[in-house]
Amino acid sequence: MTGHLLKRPVVFLDRDGTMIREVGYLDHRDDVSWFPWTMDAIRLLNRAGYLVCVVSNQGGIGLGLFDEAFVQGLHASMDAEVRASGAVIDGWFHCPHHPRAVVSGLAGPCECRKPGRGMIDQACARWDIDLEKSWVVGDRDVDVELASAVGARGILVRTGHGARDARLKSETFPAGTQVAAHLMEAVTIILGPGE
Repeated sequence: MTGHLLKRPVVFLDRDGTMIREVGYLDHRDDVSWFPWTMDAIRLLNRAGYLVCVVSNQGGIGLGLFDEAFVQGLHASMDAEVRASGAVIDGWFHCPHHPRAVVSGLAGPCECRKPGRGMIDQACARWDIDLEKSWVVGDRDVDVELASAVGARGILVRTGHGARDARLKSETFPAGTQVAAHLMEAVTIILGPGE
């Protein structure tokens, strides 16, 4: 078997506004509110053989609104909820940087803040990923720009900031970007016939 045959496709999911309701800077565990279709959508991707990874800009760390330990703990508790539902998220990746960061070392340019490709590069270091057969799903223009930057396909969901970005920025979306009402509709596109 060649290495190419072992490559796995991945669906990279944005977190806020895509998997859970957008609340601004999420700094309390109690503010996590899952969309009703999220667990089913992840299970469908699992069953179809996709790896599922979360890629999330968490600039609130750089802004001093919460720390790295909070985000890691939040993701651990979210992961436990996902697993309790019978779904699996294979990897959780986040960028702590912010252009206006007040925390030392977290300002300035970085490779991981979307649309930078650093989080996806971290995933590629962990798994042998077929980016051409992978997808990025999110509610911001930076999510579909990230898809284009790594050679994956992008879907903008209209939840979270998506309706606004679809209205105001769709002319600047990379060619081939698709728009879905929400994550479950995005999954039906990903799993649909013909590409």
